[in-house]
Amino acid sequence: MIPIRRRDLLLGAAVLTASCRREISRTIGVVPKGANHIFWQTVRAGAIKAARETGYTVEWNAPALEIDSSRQIEIVDSMVNRKLAGIVLAPVDKKALVAAVNRAHREKVPVAIFDSAIDTDKRISYVATDNMEGGRMAARRIGELLGGKGKAAIIGFMAGSAATMEREAGFQEELKTKFPNIQMVGLYFGMADRAKSLAATENVLSAHPDLNGLFADNESSSSGAVQALKSRKARQVQMVAFDASEQLVEDCRDGWIDSLVVQNPFKMGYESTRAVTTYLAGQSPAAHIDSGVRLITRAQLDDAETKAYLFPEIDTYLKGT
Repeated sequence: MIPIRRRDLLLGAAVLTASCRREISRTIGVVPKGANHIFWQTVRAGAIKAARETGYTVEWNAPALEIDSSRQIEIVDSMVNRKLAGIVLAPVDKKALVAAVNRAHREKVPVAIFDSAIDTDKRISYVATDNMEGGRMAARRIGELLGGKGKAAIIGFMAGSAATMEREAGFQEELKTKFPNIQMVGLYFGMADRAKSLAATENVLSAHPDLNGLFADNESSSSGAVQALKSRKARQVQMVAFDASEQLVEDCRDGWIDSLVVQNPFKMGYESTRAVTTYLAGQSPAAHIDSGVRLITRAQLDDAETKAYLFPEIDTYLKGT
């Protein structure tokens, strides 16, 4: 027979352990590709809103570099090891994260994927922009601006990122189909780095001084590309940027960027986190949710609807996090 004092200690430890487990079980891990850009912070705000509505909290963790799939795998594995209630993930690479997501599935930790696809069906939901359509939107705008003829290039993100690969494919296919007299001179990767994106743009401008169309397919590529245009005073190049920040909006207003293809990152964070809470409540979330995409021209920047889309109220959710 266990002495009363020792038994009480063991029972207390068991209660404490169970309490800790209950606390962990109310935490949803949110793992974006990175944390520095306003896009990801807006995702975070949406995730916090969805979690709060159902009594969960968010654990936010991201690689320092948006191309670091190894670090992202470590983060996901740690969340699985600690038995978080669920995980919301934007995979850096559609193949590299497969094993981590499959392991989470085996360990009964539900995973919702957002922003960028992954090569496994062991997910409960996928929330993303129609990236092919986003690329096609950019191509149609470039085609219109160039009058159907000229030279165009893409400043991309990195090989292996499903979302930007889809944008690049949509752009190139739409140009080829609808604007056959516009020559694609190349796809250059900025590797999620503004300085590298600037250098890539400088290189294409040097190789093709008659370039007159440019599509940058993510925030860091857009930021670097527009800086290269500014440094060369290359106003003859019509640029369409994907994603938005305060600076990119100002560059659009000043005429360095013609238009912005924008997503709805708040909805991405909200719907992917809600998919996890829905699953944990014993219900079936939608297998795929289109979070929306639209093209905004300079003339539309001051529209009330546009402002709400570009600058959603996120401080309410991020304050104190």
